[in-house]
Amino acid sequence: MDYIWTPWRYQYMKEAASGNQPECIFCEAVARNKDAETLIVHRGKKAFVILNRFPYTSGHVMIVPYAHVAELNLCEPGALDEMMQLAQCVETALRTNYKPDGMNLGMNLGRAAGAGVVGHLHLHALPRWIGDSNFMTVTGETRVHPEDLKTTYERLSKALA
Repeated sequence: MDYIWTPWRYQYMKEAASGNQPECIFCEAVARNKDAETLIVHRGKKAFVILNRFPYTSGHVMIVPYAHVAELNLCEPGALDEMMQLAQCVETALRTNYKPDGMNLGMNLGRAAGAGVVGHLHLHALPRWIGDSNFMTVTGETRVHPEDLKTTYERLSKALA
């Protein structure tokens, strides 16, 4: 059996098991006001764009309203409008910088729907390539990323400036 080193997954598992996670990772990231550390690549008026710390693909971001709400009907209309405008900007930035064959955009509202952060809605945006679901993902339950988060942060924060 082959083993592949993926140290970022250990951090995720350790944090999840410890119960010492912040009440809301998105609210904490905004409050810390250290965007390079918290991976916020762009701040808008009512929403922001943050890298997924445990991405499915390189370039995986989330578009998040500042308001801590769990459902679309609780989100103020201006924030939803800005989230869609940011989704357009993110799509352009990802297509320009990563040249994907396609794009996934989606929300998981509630734990039963697969939400990892249950109380704060967010829109995932990630580039996809033909063949990115290769044997590593299918048989090894492992994903291979060609760049680290620091590089992704630098690329997308410049593209969304």
